[in-house]
Amino acid sequence: MKKSIAIVGSGPAALMLAASLNEAVYDVTIFEKNSAPARKFLVAGKGGFNLTHSEPTDFFCTRYTPAPFLEPFIRHFTNADLRNWFASIGIPTYVGTSKRVFPERGIKPIQVLDAILQTLKTKHIKFSFSHEWIGWDSAKRLLFLHQGARHTITSDLVVFALGGNSWKITGSDGSWAGLFEQEGIHLVPFQPSNCAFGIKWSDSFLQTCEGKPLKNISIRCGTNIKTGEVAITRFGLEGSGIYALSPQIRDRLSREGFASLDLDLKPDLRVEEIVLRLKNRRANKSVTKLLQDSLNLDKTKIALLKYSLSREEYLDPSVLMTKIKHLTLHVDSLAPIDEAISTVGGIALDEVDEHLGLKKIPNTYVIGEMLDWDAPTGGYLLQACFSMGHSLALHLNNLS
Repeated sequence: MKKSIAIVGSGPAALMLAASLNEAVYDVTIFEKNSAPARKFLVAGKGGFNLTHSEPTDFFCTRYTPAPFLEPFIRHFTNADLRNWFASIGIPTYVGTSKRVFPERGIKPIQVLDAILQTLKTKHIKFSFSHEWIGWDSAKRLLFLHQGARHTITSDLVVFALGGNSWKITGSDGSWAGLFEQEGIHLVPFQPSNCAFGIKWSDSFLQTCEGKPLKNISIRCGTNIKTGEVAITRFGLEGSGIYALSPQIRDRLSREGFASLDLDLKPDLRVEEIVLRLKNRRANKSVTKLLQDSLNLDKTKIALLKYSLSREEYLDPSVLMTKIKHLTLHVDSLAPIDEAISTVGGIALDEVDEHLGLKKIPNTYVIGEMLDWDAPTGGYLLQACFSMGHSLALHLNNLS
């Protein structure tokens, strides 16, 4: 006789779990509070459907915080494995110039989801939509709210995949947290990740630079360095070039109330080369013109230098060359959590065993962004969710 598995939530981790379970052993039902599955998955695809990253596994594993927690799952089901799996269900992928992995051109997010759902259909996975999980009853059966009525569900195994606490419009609102706390499970408070970071710009600077990119720069926070691109916004800075520093910035904000960023506006040039180019300044050439012609600095980078330096410092070559390589900015806040791409926080990692089973509730597992881990954009978030789902499926299949 088959065992029953109730999967609560229908994001990437849940879908991969269901697709990888042995249908000869398990009778699987996915419960979703929305009227359709994987809403955040589809919303994320509107900005360019980045499924994973192509870098080698050894480097891939280092992108996570904490890396030791995610590494076993990533190594079990790697980015190459994920690409092969997508190809097997009719979704070929390619590596873009950023080394990120996308569905082949012309394949829309809804087509990717439809291919996954078709796979689940062939495995006889059932869906129960408009079922909002509202806790447990006294017998530890699952309680759901459906069409205004409360229902109890009995299942041999339960897997929660309820997401984090960002993008409430998709249903990912973290409202489940209190239900676990009532069961004595420790939760780490949610915080935004991969979000904008607050910097108090002057109005005059924003008039010139709001919305403008800072391209090909490196940013250091503490000992961590990220090279990429950011955009100047009224709130501060945002973009892939700073998202990867989210853990370090949050930590500094928590401990010190601010986080210092060290910007290198010309990471491809050594200080000695900059010195040489600045020394060759012609008497009739302005500093601004020199920066444009000799260092190829664009107007936004030059405006940032002028904003950050006094007139005397800007005209002093020894100060200027130092600031081009080490320009300090101070972050004083995080963007609101619902504006973040992802969140960190949720169920503390010491509440689960090596197979993602809750230590305090038998036969119950949690996967995906419900757990307290962090990753930058670029495919790392999705890969971790897919990898956790696949790893748990292998564990459960081996139990049969």
